[in-house]
Amino acid sequence: MIVKMKHLDLICVASERNATLEKLRSLGAVHLDLAQSAGAGVAEAKGAASEAEQAVRHIQKARGKAPKGAADCTVEQVLDLVKEREALKGEKDRLEREIRTYAPYGDFDPVLAAKLRATVEGLDTVVALPEKLPEERLSKLQERVAAIGFALDDMEKTLAGCDEGCILKEFPGLADRIAFEQAKELLQDHGAVAVISGWIPVSREADLMAEVQGTKTGSLFERSASIGWGVLLREAAEGEVPPTLIEPPKFFKSVKALFEGLGIAPGYTEADVSVPFMCYFSLFFAMLVGDGGYGAIFLAATLWAWKKFGTSPWVKLLTVFSVGTILWGLLSNTWFGAGIPWCADWPTVKWLGGVGAEQGHEYDNMMFLCFTIGVTHLMLARLWNGISMINSRACLSQFGWAGMVLFMYLVTNSIVGIFPGIPTWAYWMFGVSFGTVFIQAKGIDKGMLFLNAMSVLGDIISYVRLFAVGLASVKVAENFNMMAVDLGLPIWIKWLPLVLILLVGHGLNLAMAGLSILVHAVRLNTLEFSNHKGISWAGYQFKPFHKTEK
Repeated sequence: MIVKMKHLDLICVASERNATLEKLRSLGAVHLDLAQSAGAGVAEAKGAASEAEQAVRHIQKARGKAPKGAADCTVEQVLDLVKEREALKGEKDRLEREIRTYAPYGDFDPVLAAKLRATVEGLDTVVALPEKLPEERLSKLQERVAAIGFALDDMEKTLAGCDEGCILKEFPGLADRIAFEQAKELLQDHGAVAVISGWIPVSREADLMAEVQGTKTGSLFERSASIGWGVLLREAAEGEVPPTLIEPPKFFKSVKALFEGLGIAPGYTEADVSVPFMCYFSLFFAMLVGDGGYGAIFLAATLWAWKKFGTSPWVKLLTVFSVGTILWGLLSNTWFGAGIPWCADWPTVKWLGGVGAEQGHEYDNMMFLCFTIGVTHLMLARLWNGISMINSRACLSQFGWAGMVLFMYLVTNSIVGIFPGIPTWAYWMFGVSFGTVFIQAKGIDKGMLFLNAMSVLGDIISYVRLFAVGLASVKVAENFNMMAVDLGLPIWIKWLPLVLILLVGHGLNLAMAGLSILVHAVRLNTLEFSNHKGISWAGYQFKPFHKTEK
């Protein structure tokens, strides 16, 4: 569900601005529009964070050139060392340019040359000398360059020997400092008092009121005796858009990480589609990857991450996706583009035309499966809308659209030859559905109805991408396997290029599978399904002002 929000106006004594913000941050329940703040304090805090990031990057870059050490260091020490290193590099470059300029004249003494030039008339015509003499002789310049080179190597080793962990530990504090400075700008002074506004979930309203001591709970305006707060809570006014906080069922909570990763959120007044989103996304993930072997790799990486970093929403989410991909590999008998012989006779493998199964109408079966997934996905959206509007006549329009989706599903299967034709009852269903939607439509929607109905056909057909992309992934894997096995080389030479071809081929295929998931699995959920459900993804995520943990 999408958690209901209330608008918060908080008044405090101006002298207690910092204490108020500290209390709000420890409460961790109020969303503040921090992005609006960009003053001097914010810039200084962001500058400190940027310097810390630079220090870590310099250490990690140097680590590729020298063994890892464990010396504690500060941001200032690292950046001072980098600044000194850059100055030495500049001096080294200058000296090398000077060496290249004077190398053709040999290793002469510039002091002696200057004296001779001043005392011996016509010396420049007898001996070729540069118009401008160097500061030192060539050998001295080369010695200085060599010394700088040794110093630069020592600096690089010192950088590589720094432990960036001590700097990384400062990152939460730096993030908190930025947020605090941003919130400080939002807390505007009005004489002796300061005011800040934000949003708070109704589920956390009691926690806020607990901070406001010595008051009668339940009134619109309440005052804190301990820190001098005045609090005004109200419903969102017309034109105000509260942030979106999704609270899915426990098993589906990890999908919030996917929404955050994609940077999307449904509008505050829209529906929470996290459950169908995760269910269908998991299915799309498995079909687009299309290989149980790749699923096993994903699962191994996920289990390693689970052990290394502990449980997190992303780890849980990827575990579900990996297991789903392995199950698809079992159903289709597809493992790194090959198949297990004793699985070839499984009914699911035969029906899906998996590796090792006899070839027949497997393409028709896969397209039928994709179209069926599509019709269930889109009809779910329309029926969900209809049920949620059951007390309104508008529900008739949604049920009518569900009927048209079902009709276009029958048309799609008929077009590609999966069904022999469209049954008579389907035409009657389409007529009633179209008429119902037409009656409920208003204005230009009536004129666009036929085109919108035809676009449903395209939405159903769009789901065939699950078959096409998954098949392409399997075929690419099969071709790389054949390329590796068919090398015309002796066995004692063949194994190395064979391994390299398999690693490169399957690695490339894995990367392409990841890209296809981002493109196709996301599209089918956020475009086709969302258009029918009425989800615009125009909301913004609820991000409370709180302490950064890591």
